[in-house]
Amino acid sequence: MVDNYPKAYREVNEILKYVSKDDVKKIPEDVLETIQKNMDSGYDFLVDESKTFEEQNLLIETKAILANIFYDYWATDYQKEKIKEIRKQEEIAIEEEKKKKFDNTDIFANKKIDVQESIVSENLPIVVEKNIFEKIIGFIKNLFKKG
Repeated sequence: MVDNYPKAYREVNEILKYVSKDDVKKIPEDVLETIQKNMDSGYDFLVDESKTFEEQNLLIETKAILANIFYDYWATDYQKEKIKEIRKQEEIAIEEEKKKKFDNTDIFANKKIDVQESIVSENLPIVVEKNIFEKIIGFIKNLFKKG
């Protein structure tokens, strides 16, 4: 698995240069230091000013970091509520998908039981085999009986 976070921190650092200073000041200093400290300085990334934010070629990790920054430091209470609603709907959709994928209520619905086969198997004698422990215990008992 590739660790893209150092590159993502580099992308975030570059993007923050285009954000108003007032908004950047809302981000705690320790978060900004973490971005600076952990970014890949050798990774070459520049914001293409001719493209919109959505058109920028960003790593998915970059988008996740920016989404967290937005939610934690820039979003209004109304925006936070809307984001929570969207996340909840996404979780519900994921759970419904899992239920459909792993539904076991009709697991035997398409199985046909052959009545003749079940009758034949009912009439067969049951063979009980001793497991290894029973055989060992029986052997030990026989040793004591002989001795």
